[in-house]
Amino acid sequence: MERLQKVLAAAGVASRRKCEEIIATGRVSVNGQIITAQGFKVGPEDELAVDGKKIERAETHVYYILNKPSGYISTVSDTHRRHTVMELVPKEPRVYPVGRLDLDTQGLLLLTNDGELTNALLHPSREVDKVYRVVAVGQVTDDALVQLASGVELEDGMTAPAKVRRLSMTPRQTVLEITIHQGRKRQVKRMFAAVGFKVLQLERVGFAFLTLGELKRGHFRNLTGEEVARLKSIAEKRRTSPR
Repeated sequence: MERLQKVLAAAGVASRRKCEEIIATGRVSVNGQIITAQGFKVGPEDELAVDGKKIERAETHVYYILNKPSGYISTVSDTHRRHTVMELVPKEPRVYPVGRLDLDTQGLLLLTNDGELTNALLHPSREVDKVYRVVAVGQVTDDALVQLASGVELEDGMTAPAKVRRLSMTPRQTVLEITIHQGRKRQVKRMFAAVGFKVLQLERVGFAFLTLGELKRGHFRNLTGEEVARLKSIAEKRRTSPR
């Protein structure tokens, strides 16, 4: 069930605020009954009309979690004819990536046609955690871990503090987990480069509370209703929480 003004706005009737005015003036009916109450909720089977004209609902929102392979770019199309993540999910309804992963970065990527949720999750003020598994060349020192956790200076400014932990280390490479909430271009790789280490392999393993679980590389699944509700709750809480 969704608020009537939100459904009307999504259908392209007018802005949400303008839809509230249209409702208040008695121009909207639900199943033939005039509705003037703000906050009235409707379901997918309810028939809506404005000034007696039936309103066609916007397409149903879908939400996918994809285990992105290396070699795919996180865009809808590519002028260089490279593989895109759109090849790995259904063509209809059309969806869009929530943020991006580099061509050679693997792991968790959300795709949806819910633009409002996408914008909320990507807005810097939401500070949604993204968790990455990093394989770096050489032995990453304790000093480097402290620098990464405290924030490092990049060409586009200082990064926010991160959570970093070393998972394993050999003379040739170190495996780590880093949690950030910013979404700058190639941020994790640039952070490690700033403290003197090259990233060999990068995989996003977490986004907010979501993880890949048993999802195989190159495969996707629909988010459950509970997962979608939790994401919307996170977006709403971050929107209304004091700064």
